[in-house]
Amino acid sequence: MNPEELKKILEEVRAGKLNIDEAIGRLKDFSYKDLGHTKIDTHRELRTGYPEVIFCSGKTVSQLRDIVSYMLEGNNNILATRATEEMFDAVRQICADAEFNALARTITIRRKELKIPETNVSVVSAGTSDIPVAEEAAVTAEFFGNKVDRVYDVGVAGIHRLYDKLDKIRKSRVIVVVAGMEGALPSIVKGLVDKPVIAVPTSIGYGANFNGLSALLGMLTSCASGVTVVNIDNGFGAGFTASMINRM
Repeated sequence: MNPEELKKILEEVRAGKLNIDEAIGRLKDFSYKDLGHTKIDTHRELRTGYPEVIFCSGKTVSQLRDIVSYMLEGNNNILATRATEEMFDAVRQICADAEFNALARTITIRRKELKIPETNVSVVSAGTSDIPVAEEAAVTAEFFGNKVDRVYDVGVAGIHRLYDKLDKIRKSRVIVVVAGMEGALPSIVKGLVDKPVIAVPTSIGYGANFNGLSALLGMLTSCASGVTVVNIDNGFGAGFTASMINRM
């Protein structure tokens, strides 16, 4: 239940259109909804300002359908991450306007318009191979009502590509920088801008990259002040945090 729905119930009680028992009936799922396999946190948007997001990895197609079906009853915007095409096909059977971003592996359903800040978020990727994680960050930030500029394939091996886009990047309120290999790009970007940088290490790289560990450690030990690091391949976490900063 979102704040608008709760406000509507209270107004109906005050106006005598709804008695206490009826109000309690509509509030029965106020804390969470137990679907058996999943407990949906219906209270999260009231607590944090952001609704619960569905993490699809490890869930079955039928579980996802159950979750989406219930969330649709509240006329909510829905974001599902790490989704497969099979999952999207199942969701589309119950929601024709669901959208799938194959690169980001996200499913989005929009039911409510959000107020969009004048400021924007930039999502920067070091290489083309990092774009799936960058797209997850970009889609997440857009889902929560932010304008997003994408600047992809501007890694340190050809640093002139980054300098060519600096004016655009500097206009953002917060910058997400996604990189694999040695993970150097966030440090370089932060040394050139006066905005917070959220660094996202990816698992892209050769053997000694250790599936993103080298990039993670490089970002954690950055000498550039103002770099904050999320976990390996966590584009969602970066996009969520960027949204919170941009919408403050």
